Amino acid sequence: MDFGVVLQTDPPASEVVRLMADAEERGFGYGWTFDSVVLWQEPFVIYSQILANTRSLVVGPMVTNPSTRDWSVTASLFATLNDMFGNRTVCGIGRGDSARRVIGQRPATLALVREAMHVIRELAEGREVEHHGAPVRIPWVRDGRLEVWMAAYGPKALRMVGEHADGFILQTADPAIAKWTIDAVRAAASAAGRDPGGITVCVAAPAYVGDDLAHQRDRLRWFGGMVGNHVADLVARYGESGPVPRELTDYIKGRADYDYAHHGKAGNPSTDFVPDDIIDRFCLLGPAAAHIDRLTELADLGVDQFALYLMHDQREKTLAAYGDEVIPRFR
Repeated sequence: MDFGVVLQTDPPASEVVRLMADAEERGFGYGWTFDSVVLWQEPFVIYSQILANTRSLVVGPMVTNPSTRDWSVTASLFATLNDMFGNRTVCGIGRGDSARRVIGQRPATLALVREAMHVIRELAEGREVEHHGAPVRIPWVRDGRLEVWMAAYGPKALRMVGEHADGFILQTADPAIAKWTIDAVRAAASAAGRDPGGITVCVAAPAYVGDDLAHQRDRLRWFGGMVGNHVADLVARYGESGPVPRELTDYIKGRADYDYAHHGKAGNPSTDFVPDDIIDRFCLLGPAAAHIDRLTELADLGVDQFALYLMHDQREKTLAAYGDEVIPRFR
């Protein structure tokens, strides 16, 4: 199993770069960031510094969306970084939640995500594609390589991952939800004539190593609220008794309005509805041994990477515990 670390691009950017370099030294192979350029700093600018200060770390957004930037801009950003640092990027993409809603826009449609994945990949790898009705190719790309991993929860999005994406990002570490979503992606890939084993599976969730479970839950309750934004869309689309497992949908019944000013932050007042058992299921808490047990369960389900959201008050301790105790168990 590979390991990644996920950060928000809070200023100062030098701290993001330092943590990413530290993560690589501790055995992490991927460095991810949020991509919501009103709430946080522009990530692609910071990626250049991360890549310059690491040797082999692969970087990318978790996740970008089809609507914030023109697809030619997104493709050129990736292609430029790859040309400078040797194909060390990955494009995580989804419909867009905070990045779209904070500027008064709704998340993109799945059809737009599908088209964007194709255009961005083709352009970043140097091939010609039709864009805005015109043939477009980035002429200076040489030997470019860009995998596109799609974030998804619902049946239609999971089918799209299986049919079109190079990787699948699931933002919850609940094994029951992981099994349902991974099975759906693999079934869609098989039906489309693709190799299901060729789709990289990445589970992304907060991890906090320590013994004070009550404090850890308090620090990580924000994640249940963040996931709840996507779940609310699924319930609106499919209904409470639809095809989405109740393990994912039941907990949002007490959800009210969500304030994106506190998005992804401990103490988010919009997440009081999230019960402790959801935090325990969606996140990794407790001593390192408990993390190893959950990750072993996820690996047995076919998870190829665990990407650790590092947004709490013991970031250094958790990074060290993963480097010393957790990652070596999965090499």
